[in-house]
Amino acid sequence: MILRRWRGAVRPEDAGAYLAHQSSTGVRDYRATPGNLGVVVLRRAVGDLVEVVTLSLWESMDDVRRFAGDEPEVAVFYPGDDDLLVEKDLHVDHYDVVDTDLDPLLLSDPAT
Repeated sequence: MILRRWRGAVRPEDAGAYLAHQSSTGVRDYRATPGNLGVVVLRRAVGDLVEVVTLSLWESMDDVRRFAGDEPEVAVFYPGDDDLLVEKDLHVDHYDVVDTDLDPLLLSDPAT
């Protein structure tokens, strides 16, 4: 299992709009990609900004590439992102998940 991690930040007054935008673009595309096991979106106030971290779980790096393309370490952006993001990581981190106590039912394919 692979965990993909991306980070960005928005102004507090744009947080709701950005989270709705992200839900209808990147998060929607994560969930629609075969091999995606789930998405977690985190937010927190950091100084004068709201930091947004998106974690997604994948069966394999091949599945990540199905979403992100041939350079999965390069972040995927959508039209409208630059209107809201004040900071954005251009690089995405990937981790091999070596231990988890997540319920296996949460990670199962809902189609099965």
